[in-house]
Order: sequence, then C-alpha cells, then structure tokens
Amino acid sequence: MIMDEKNNPGMPLIPPRRALSPSRLLLAVGYLALVGFTYCYFRQPPAAVPWAGAPQSPSSPARNRVAVDEATRELVPLEAHIMSKCPDAKDCLRDLVLPTMQKAYNKVNFTLSFIGTPTNHDDGVACKHGPEECLGNIIELCAQKLYPDPKIYLGFTMCLTRDYRHIPQRGLIEDCALEHAVDFDELNECATKDDGAFGMDMLRKSVRRTTEAGVTKSCTVRLNNEIYCIRDDNEWTDCPAGSKPNDLVVAIEKLYYHGNH
Repeated sequence: MIMDEKNNPGMPLIPPRRALSPSRLLLAVGYLALVGFTYCYFRQPPAAVPWAGAPQSPSSPARNRVAVDEATRELVPLEAHIMSKCPDAKDCLRDLVLPTMQKAYNKVNFTLSFIGTPTNHDDGVACKHGPEECLGNIIELCAQKLYPDPKIYLGFTMCLTRDYRHIPQRGLIEDCALEHAVDFDELNECATKDDGAFGMDMLRKSVRRTTEAGVTKSCTVRLNNEIYCIRDDNEWTDCPAGSKPNDLVVAIEKLYYHGNH
C-alpha cells in the first residue's frame, strides 16, 4: 500500500490524542447544545456565501437577461502546472492562483497539472524531487478527482504545499484533509488502488498533458491554453500582462466577456 506506514516509514502516523473523561465529555456536549440552541434561536440564517460571490437572484427583466447571458458564456481555460514539493509552486499558488480563483472562479475552467518525466521501461514517472514528490502529485490528483470543486481540492493542495518539505507524510495529509473536509480514507484508497497503478496512470496522463503543452517549469500558469506567467527560482518571468492577481483577473474577464477562446 502506498500510504501504509508499515511499507512507507516516511509517512508516520499522527500520535494519538489524549482521550476525554466521561464527565468532561458530558460537560462539553451540554455546553455545545446550549450554544447551538442560543445561536439558532436568536440569529436569522444568513444567505449562503460562495467562494468569490455569485450573482444574486435577479428581480427585473434586465437582470434576467444578464443571468441568462452569464449562464451561456464559455468558461476560460486556466491551468497551473506544478510539482508538489517545489517552493515555486507554493509561491505561485499562494500569490497568484488562489487570489485569482477567489475573484474569478466562476469564469474559468481550472485544471491542476503536474510536471515529470515518463519512464517507458516500467510505465512509471520520474519526479524531480524523487519518489515522494510523485506520491505527493498522485495524492493531489486524487483530491482533484474525488472533489472536482476547486474550492476543495485547490485549498487542500495549497495546505499541503505550504509544508511541501513534509509531503507525503501521513500526518500532514490527515491534517489538510481534515481542514478541507476531504476524506483521508478515500484519498488512500485512490492512491493505492490496483497496487498503485490507478494513481500512477493518472500521474502519467497529467505529465503527458504538461509535456504536450510545452511546459517544463514549476510553476507555469497557462491562460486560454497559452503560457501566461512562470514562477521559477523565486522570480516571476514571462509575464507580459503582469504577475499580480488583478492582472490575471482582468485578462480572464477580457476573454470571458469578449470571447476568442
């Protein structure tokens, strides 16, 4: 098993947490029940708040036309090519991709792809930072497959990337899964399915996609199937339209509202 501690000593289990006594548990449950009742009784339920904000329900024919027009617009392709244990990937996701998605997620078709080298002799993949990075890539691809909403899988990936040196340690994965409502057991099942062949096949397809796009550096951001900006060696390069989130949002909106994609 890829994520079994016995076979992978680099992924230790999280130390067990101290158990609660029965009396402390009863007090905690009673307190939570009281807080929940008070909150529900005195507070009106708020409107749902999406990641970046969706249009409110239209109340006029003009707003109805706008809503219909928005629903029929074509999403703009946005893609980030990364390596899971790469510091430039951390900076790229944190400083450009995530802030952009928070503002324009409903205008893009986002994909997270990975960089590596296929090894034809064993149908595997060689990763720059070793086998642990390949496993990290597979785990992040599993999150993307199981939770296709970018709010979930991109947040989970960013959580891992913040502590990229410890990828793929089990404790880190469990903590990030808990933080982003991702089922750890499902991730484990995905990564170990068919003795790892399932996850490796996903990684090979992702790496092949990156190669066909002509991408070699982590992190490379592509917009509308063209390279938009690259983060490499702690610097932004090849970013003629700008490397700030607002620059990318403007470019997305131009394509979204005026077509040509």
